[in-house]
Amino acid sequence: MLKQLIIGSIVIIATVAIQAEMFALLTRKHEPFLTWTRTKFRRFSGTAFITVAMLVVLFTMTIEVWLWAFVLLATGAVTALEPAVYFALVCFTTLGFGDITLPTEWRLLSALIGANGFLMFGWSTAFMVELIRKSR
Repeated sequence: MLKQLIIGSIVIIATVAIQAEMFALLTRKHEPFLTWTRTKFRRFSGTAFITVAMLVVLFTMTIEVWLWAFVLLATGAVTALEPAVYFALVCFTTLGFGDITLPTEWRLLSALIGANGFLMFGWSTAFMVELIRKSR
């Protein structure tokens, strides 16, 4: 159990760092990019800006899901790439279909992946709301 909690905590710290860095990058590039969209897209500048920002947020979460998938593979909790990515994505989005489960010695990771995803989606939502507010 302790091994799962340590590994899971390390991955959660890594995903928080990844998301923090990507959001810091978006925050730093927010004004120049918004200015560029206003000159290129005029009336649709807000839409273009938010669309690109959302794609960056989704890309960030994709990286986090893949990180979890590689951890699942490295620990032997899942033995192939596609099921590892699928399981990580299903847990990260908190869908939890249950068609793939982890062995008993690794099942705490599924709860940690879900908690991590829940927090990342909440943080992403708050971040996007703030970006939309700033882009007006």
